[in-house]
Amino acid sequence: MHAGYRRMFSPDALTVGIFLPLRFYQGDMTVLSGQADLVTRIDRLGFAAVWVRDVPLFDPNFGDAGQVFDPFTYLAFLAAGTRRVALATGSAIFTLRHPIDLAKAATTIDQLSGGRLVLGIASGDRPVEFPAYGIDHDGRGKRFAETVACFRQLMQGGRLDIRSSLGEMRNVELLPKPVSGAIPLIVTGSSRQSLEWVGRHADGWLTYPGPTYTGAGPQRLAEKIRAWRALIPDGGFRPHMSNEWIELVDNPNYPRTPMNGGFILKTGRKGLIDLLQEWKAAGVNHAALGIQFSSRPAAEIIQELAEEVLPLFPSHEGPEPANADW
Repeated sequence: MHAGYRRMFSPDALTVGIFLPLRFYQGDMTVLSGQADLVTRIDRLGFAAVWVRDVPLFDPNFGDAGQVFDPFTYLAFLAAGTRRVALATGSAIFTLRHPIDLAKAATTIDQLSGGRLVLGIASGDRPVEFPAYGIDHDGRGKRFAETVACFRQLMQGGRLDIRSSLGEMRNVELLPKPVSGAIPLIVTGSSRQSLEWVGRHADGWLTYPGPTYTGAGPQRLAEKIRAWRALIPDGGFRPHMSNEWIELVDNPNYPRTPMNGGFILKTGRKGLIDLLQEWKAAGVNHAALGIQFSSRPAAEIIQELAEEVLPLFPSHEGPEPANADW
């Protein structure tokens, strides 16, 4: 059983994770100072996961540099300072990279962390990146599906014989192997695939929540989740995740209020708890919260979440991460 996946997901339950960066990059790297120490604290306080984004090139017109560091390199760094928290990508752009490189980086982090890597994956939504990589933007859906298939084949044991438009591999083997035999792949949005494809091929589904300041958004989200789960071939459990950027204010009774056209939710902790309960009822199994736009100190928000929110949505006990004394 995968330690990271099990810590995050269980049927009819919701856990809480934190998206990095903890402060929004606006041209000054010093806003990230001390972030790794806070991630260690997040781990000790019992959060289910920390999430990093994958933004290869900063496009000023897009207005968001993501978490700045390369996601795989940074997760390897964070693995050394944490013990139980799942390490998640939200999301690795599978279309832009070769599956060998993705698999090598992913299995390396999985081994270094004792089996805690959970890969959120996507086809990419920043058009400027595709010509930079020399990849056709319009063909990203097909390339994404081929990359997923090849990535999964590379996880298999023994000598491999793989042929696709991405390359040919004969009588070779990828090392290292994942700790638990596979790395969970969480598909983001549609990633240019059909809902049926996501039902067949995803180990979980990450979608944007829609409006979060009223109950109507979670109700629509519930319909979406039900439609997807009806397409899972074996009818087994597959987790759903959603995320929100929050401005968590001091006043616990501050109502859920949209900011920046709904891009950020301003609320007190009671409003956040209400939202998480609505998500849980809708079938969401994990909530990834971004606090980078909050005005309060990150450490203060993390402590409030740990004391007031996590007891209501605890992380799951499961297999201990494997010994990783590399």
